[in-house]
Amino acid sequence: MSEQDLSLKGKVALIAGASRGIGEAAAKRLARNGATVICSSRKLEDCKRVADEIKAEGGQARAMVLHLGEAEHREAAIDSIQKTEGRLDILVNNGATSPYFGEAAKTPDNAWDKTMEVNVKGPFFLSSLAIPMMSAQGGGSIVNVASINGIRPGFFQGVYSVSKAAVISMTQVLAQEYGAHKIRVNALCPGLTETKLASALTSNPALDDMMKRNFSIQRVGQPEDMAAAIHFLSSDASSYMTGQCLIIDAGISARGPL
Repeated sequence: MSEQDLSLKGKVALIAGASRGIGEAAAKRLARNGATVICSSRKLEDCKRVADEIKAEGGQARAMVLHLGEAEHREAAIDSIQKTEGRLDILVNNGATSPYFGEAAKTPDNAWDKTMEVNVKGPFFLSSLAIPMMSAQGGGSIVNVASINGIRPGFFQGVYSVSKAAVISMTQVLAQEYGAHKIRVNALCPGLTETKLASALTSNPALDDMMKRNFSIQRVGQPEDMAAAIHFLSSDASSYMTGQCLIIDAGISARGPL
C-alpha cells in the first residue's frame, strides 16, 4: 500500500451524519487526504462548524442539511452535489439513531419505525440516488457504518441491532449488483466507540471491569479509529474489496460473548 493509494485528491465525498463523532472525524480525515467533503446532518450549524474547521486547516468542505429519514432531503442533497461538484466519488452513510433501550418484545411501534427509517431506509435510498451518478462517472465507493451489534445483538438494543444487521445485508446486496459498474460497497462495524450514541455505555462505572474481561485492546474506541477505517474503504487502497464488513472492535468479537 502506497501513500498514493490513500490519496483522495480530486474526489468528492458526502458524509451523512458529519456533525459529530465518527462522521465528523471521517469528514476531517478525508479532507486532510485531499477530498472535497460535503458535511451533512439534520443540524446545519453543527455541519458548518465542521466544514469551517476543515477549511481553516486548508481543506475543501461545505455544509448541507440532510435528514436521512426524509426523501426530499436525500433527493435535494444528490441534486445539489450534481449541480455544484458535478460528481460524487465517496458516500459515507453514518447517521443513526437508537431511540429505544429495553426488552425487544416491548419495542414501541414508533421506535421501530424511527430506527428503521433513519438506520436502514435512509442509507438504502441515499445510496440508490448516488449510484447512477457514480456509475456514469466510472465508479465510486459507498461506506455504510453498521455496528458489531449487527453481527451479535447488543443487550436491550434489539431494534438497533436488527437495523444494523439489515445495513450489513444491504451492503452485500448493493456490492453484488453494482460491482460491474465499478462501485464498491463495504460496511464498517465499530465496537464500543466514544460517541453521543454510546455515552450511556462509555460513562458506565462498570466499563473498566468489562474491558478487562473482554477487550484485547483495553480502551474505548475513538471516532478517529473509525475514521481511519473509513479512509481505507474510501480509497484505492481497498480497490479489490467489496461486500465486506470491516470489524473494528478492540478484539471483543474474537473473545466470545460479553
